[in-house]
Amino acid sequence: MKLGQLNGIGPALVHKLGTLGLRTQTDLLFHLPLRYEDRTRITPIDRVLPGQTAQIEGRVVDQQIHQGRRRSLLVVLGDHQAQVVLRFFNFYPNQLKSYAVGHRLRCYGEVRFGPEGYEMAHPQCTWLREGQNPPLPKHLTPVYPTTAGVGAARLGQLVQQALDQLQSGGLKLRDILGAPDGLPDLKVALDAVHRPKSTDAIADIIEGISPGVQRLALEELTAHHLALARLNRARAKQRAEALVENLPLVQSLLNRLEFEPTAAQRRVIDEISHDLGHPQPMRRLLQGDVGSGKTLVAAAAAAQAISAGAQVAIIAPTEILAEQHLQNFSEWFVPLGFEPVWLAGKVKGRARQQALDNIAAGAPLAIGTHALFQEGVVFKNLRLIIVDEQHRFGVHQRLALSEKGSHPDPEDTQRQYIPHQLVMTATPIPRTLAMTAYAGLEISVIDELPPGRKPVVTALIHYDRRGELIARIRQALAEGRQAYWVCPLIEESDKLEAEAAETTAADLETQLCEFRIGLLHGRMKPKNKQA
Repeated sequence: MKLGQLNGIGPALVHKLGTLGLRTQTDLLFHLPLRYEDRTRITPIDRVLPGQTAQIEGRVVDQQIHQGRRRSLLVVLGDHQAQVVLRFFNFYPNQLKSYAVGHRLRCYGEVRFGPEGYEMAHPQCTWLREGQNPPLPKHLTPVYPTTAGVGAARLGQLVQQALDQLQSGGLKLRDILGAPDGLPDLKVALDAVHRPKSTDAIADIIEGISPGVQRLALEELTAHHLALARLNRARAKQRAEALVENLPLVQSLLNRLEFEPTAAQRRVIDEISHDLGHPQPMRRLLQGDVGSGKTLVAAAAAAQAISAGAQVAIIAPTEILAEQHLQNFSEWFVPLGFEPVWLAGKVKGRARQQALDNIAAGAPLAIGTHALFQEGVVFKNLRLIIVDEQHRFGVHQRLALSEKGSHPDPEDTQRQYIPHQLVMTATPIPRTLAMTAYAGLEISVIDELPPGRKPVVTALIHYDRRGELIARIRQALAEGRQAYWVCPLIEESDKLEAEAAETTAADLETQLCEFRIGLLHGRMKPKNKQA
């Protein structure tokens, strides 16, 4: 049953749930928890420990607003044995009434040691009426992935309603696999994951080794392989133009290099060349470490396509990466007589219109960002698409670009010709995972670095050694080298305890004042990025 047909679910909520891929009650059943909260018991306040989550009950004995660096509401909650501080940094006037002295509260949160002793920051609290003792849950409380506008509690209620329907027989599921190899059947497995008991081995559920989770994993893998089999049958009927090299453009490209390609690069170039020369669409994943030479391999593929009279589009997820490709491909292809067309979001006015006109007229090589598959971009003869950092693009985005090169078979209008596709990644992918997740792709691996390249060393050091790290950076900069410091945030956040780029840049400017420190992030204007 579709969610819009259920009572209490309006169009707005249906739309928000749809962003999570939830459109039916069956979808809710397979929306699995991220973690679990144990609200099946009350922990006496004198038994709570820092770093652990607990559910406590007590009466408010004090309330005050603390005017410190950050304004906060402090509520002292006590039972017959001890007290704990509830700290709220963001609060509203009506909360002062809910946390008035004398009120009984049931609160759940993580205990930590603060300035006032043991405290909970922003716990989830329920106001209890006098004489009221709501029953405790019989099962652990699951916490689900959610989205803006859909509260965790509301989503949990919907999942539990769907589970009730399944257990009562009101919702039917086809259980084709049954209970294979000693695993539970589908109904039992779903109940075990959504409603685990406090005595269950929760670590086994979270780590994916419990029988219920393994049964659901088997269901998902089976569905995945069936979907791939159906997709591969459809792909077997698809066609692409064979891009046979008419001019020795690839060899001309390689002859102009100041270095000799590695054996791994030549092997992968031959694999791609073989694919491009056949009328079946190439779908190949090119995997290789940073510095292994994936860009040169992509250039060789582009050269073969161009020599066959085709257009090539190279797309990257960021303007910085796309500009690096523009620079490299310009150095290689301009001397051969082919000027790449550049199209990105920052290309405006006459320059943008000129780029669009050149692409529509059949310019052999177009390089850019998401702008390449936007409306208004028309290719004349797009036959090869090269996507860098392919995991940064959604399926619909890659399809949008592919559709720009689709055209009907002149001999059979019911059949479409589609472009060849080469996708690249520097993310190491284990072979078994690649065979599972990318079963629709052929895989090429550049497993050899160019001569003289040193292996990358990855090290994890404690924050207390930050001074040593900066000293090493100072030494490297003094030798004329560069250093990159990547932060997870642009600016400091009240919600996340993570290093911010703006704060780090200011700190490094102070400690490395003899060197130039640059700051680069996604909110900057294009002209400032280039400065």
